[in-house]
Order: sequence, then C-alpha cells, then structure tokens
Amino acid sequence: MGRIFGARPRVTPETHRPILFEIFFDLVFVFGLIRVTTFMSQRPAPVTLTQGFLVLLLLWISWLVYSWLGNHVRIDVGLIRAGVTVAMAAVFLVALVIPDAWRTGPGTTGSRLILVLAYIALRVVDLVLFRWVAAGDRQLRRTIRLYSLSTALSWVPLVLGAVFGGTAQILLWALALTIDMGGGVVSSMLSGWPVLSPGHFAERHSLVVIIALGESLISVAAGVGIQRIRGPILLAALLTLGVTVCLYWLYSASAATSKHALTTESGLRQAHVGADAYSVAHFPVLAGTIYVALGVEQVLAGLAHEEPHGISDWMPAVALFGGTALFLAGRAAFLSLSVRCVRPGQFVAPVVALLLLPVGRHLPGLAALGLLTAFLAVLLSYETRARRSTQAR
Repeated sequence: MGRIFGARPRVTPETHRPILFEIFFDLVFVFGLIRVTTFMSQRPAPVTLTQGFLVLLLLWISWLVYSWLGNHVRIDVGLIRAGVTVAMAAVFLVALVIPDAWRTGPGTTGSRLILVLAYIALRVVDLVLFRWVAAGDRQLRRTIRLYSLSTALSWVPLVLGAVFGGTAQILLWALALTIDMGGGVVSSMLSGWPVLSPGHFAERHSLVVIIALGESLISVAAGVGIQRIRGPILLAALLTLGVTVCLYWLYSASAATSKHALTTESGLRQAHVGADAYSVAHFPVLAGTIYVALGVEQVLAGLAHEEPHGISDWMPAVALFGGTALFLAGRAAFLSLSVRCVRPGQFVAPVVALLLLPVGRHLPGLAALGLLTAFLAVLLSYETRARRSTQAR
C-alpha cells in the first residue's frame, strides 16, 4: 500500500496554523468569487441573485471540504498535495464556466455539465483523500461513510439540473446543495467531525472572510472601469472602504470570542461548534459580503456613467442592504452556535438593515452608500461600547 500511495499523511498537531499552500488554494477560490460577482452584475435581477447564491454555496462547499482536510493533515506533502492540486484545477474550471452555467438555448448544456463534472471530481478527490487519512481512526471513517452517502445522492439532482436547465436547474441545484450541506451537518450530529487544530480551523475561516471583504474593494475598480475619476466617485470609494472596515471589525470581534470558545471546547461539542458555527454559519457571512460588493459595483457604475440617481432599480439596494442583513444574520448565528451568548442588538441589527432597504431604494446611489456606512459605523460604535462595559464589570 505504501508503494502505491507513498508516505503516510502528516497529521497536524494541535498548534497547527494555516500554511502557504492553503493560502494559494484560496487564490483560486477568490477567482471564483470574482466570477460570481461579475456574473450577477451583468444581469442584475432577482433570478440572477438566486443563481449567484447557489453558485456561491457550491464554491463554499468546495472550499469547506479542503479546509477540513487541511485541519487533519498537511496538504502540502506527498499525495495529499497532488490531490489538492487536482482539486484546485477543478475549482478553477468551475469558476471559469460560471457565467455560462445559467444560459439557456442550444449548445449551453455542455457548459453546465463541465461545471457539474468538475465539482463532482473535486468532491471525489476530497472523499478519497479523507478516507485514506482516516485509515486508523474509526470515528472519522464512520463520519466519512455517512457523509459520502449524502454527497453521492446530491450528485443526481445536480446532473439532472445541468441537463434540463432553466427553472428546473435552479430547483434541482438548490435541492442538491441542500442535501450536500445538510449531509455534513447530519454526519456531524451522528458521528462528529473532529477538530484537530482549533486555532488553524478558526483562522482559516477568518482568512476566507477577509478575502471576501476584499471583493468590495475590487468592486470599486470594476464599477468605475476606465471612466474619469470625479469627486462623487472618490467619495463613494471612501465610503466603500468605510463599509468594508466596519464589516471587518464587526466580524473580527466575534471571531476572537468564538475562537476562544472553539479552543476551550472538546470532544463532540467541539466538533459541533466547528460544523455548525464555522462550516454553516460562515456561509451567510461570506454570501452577504459578496452581495454588498455587487451593490457597490452597481452604485459605482452608475456614478461613473453619470446616471442621475445611481440606483435605478431595486437590485443595487437589495444587494447593499440585503447583503448587509445577511452578513449580520450570519454573524449572529455564528456567535449563537459558538459562545451561546448573543446580545439582543446583534439579532436586531440585521432587521434594521432590512428596514433601511426601502429607504435606500429611493435615495441616490451615493446617498444610499452613505446611509449604509453610517448605519454600520453606529452599530460598530454601539457594540464596542457594550463590549467595554461588559469587560469593565
């Protein structure tokens, strides 16, 4: 067996930290996020936002399974490195065909099947590698067997959706990704996904959120394009930076508290925190960030082309304020599932963001972006004072 597979995987110690090869893997994931944002910005409509959400979930699962693998073994050594490199190529291929994955008409089935087959390939690689890693761990092997069943089941509607296209594709892909994501949660509840290196696991998720936040800044350039930089554009760019900074600090404070909770837990409880608070609750945080980036791009594009109001329909406002609400709801769930102690204001915050949506809809784009910045600045100030007050007691 050793001659076929090479040296045994190098198990990570409890003090393991993210490595450069994992960051390199994230660069391919970033390309996927950019492609999703570009796809949604080209045809902003409710159905496009839904399609983008599903592709984001598919990319998230693709990233997630390899973050768990990297928590158990060094992914930059031997066969594991080769397998992860193949998975990177598959993620890159998925990202490349994202804009064509939802087209309808003659000759479009091929692009959808390329995406699906590339996704299945990276999942097969992950399951094979994880099964090899778990050779001497009975609990982990049981967990992987349970998860493999739900994962394989999810491929059926995924392939059927690629074949049919249209509305059927949306419904079937939603079913497939729900089965896939739900299978991970169920296998965690029944058997548990052990977290070998809590610090590594928490930092990997924090790093990917920071990467997603960077998409907001990239969207400034995407929205402006090659248009001449004017005063309103400069102001909008600075407001975008303010939004990004506020989102970062709101997440950062929560991440520090949750990391401590993950580190101090043990056994099945620690596995549940890892699967629920990190694997599940971090997705709305990431998806909300990407929607905010989309809203920023739409506002900047309106200013760059000197449209009279900047926000000409509901979509930019939905992306800005709805994305913020999704981010804040994910953060509240993240805290609730990890530290199990969430301030009432952290549950109210996403509701307030949604209530601001119709207001932002009727404001010029620059004013809507200013309103969002002001809301997040007030929220950050309030939470900072509340945290200091708690620590002083």
